[in-house]
Amino acid sequence: MDRLVPVVYEELKRIASAQLRREWSDPTLGTTGLVHEAYVRLANIDRVDWQDRAHFFAVATRQMRRILVDHARARRRAKRGGGAIHVTLSEVNGATLVEPEEVLMLDDALTRLEKVNERQCRVVEYRCMAGMSVEETAQVLGTSTRTVKRDWAFARAWLNRELTGESSAPATEPRNA
Repeated sequence: MDRLVPVVYEELKRIASAQLRREWSDPTLGTTGLVHEAYVRLANIDRVDWQDRAHFFAVATRQMRRILVDHARARRRAKRGGGAIHVTLSEVNGATLVEPEEVLMLDDALTRLEKVNERQCRVVEYRCMAGMSVEETAQVLGTSTRTVKRDWAFARAWLNRELTGESSAPATEPRNA
């Protein structure tokens, strides 16, 4: 692990930066902090048979997701400025920020998806959070690109329904792998 991280540090920072841009509005957790927290968690994993580079990034992405969820939970519990409005530079520049509640809602939806179809959950994580291509995702999961494309389309639709609460669609669950 100690030899691997310096080699992949920049890629971890890219993944962390992408996740923070998409999912995080708390300025107290930056890219470097997220990478370092992920490193600590990765270093404490005892039984992982690292298969290849893509597998490492997949596991690192999952750890980063867990860190963001943990921080969102902590932030939701904390009292903030007595109702004062906080404006960040990102808001001033027009970036759309995601509140902790939205991070937690997405995590809850991904957890439900994982219970029904773990592979579809992984496809979402690897494509959205790690920024992996369809081909890279297929390699990590040991499946075909066609399967990844199908899983990706179905999981996006399922998550959209879960997150928007639309019940007009048929009440189907993701297909089991």
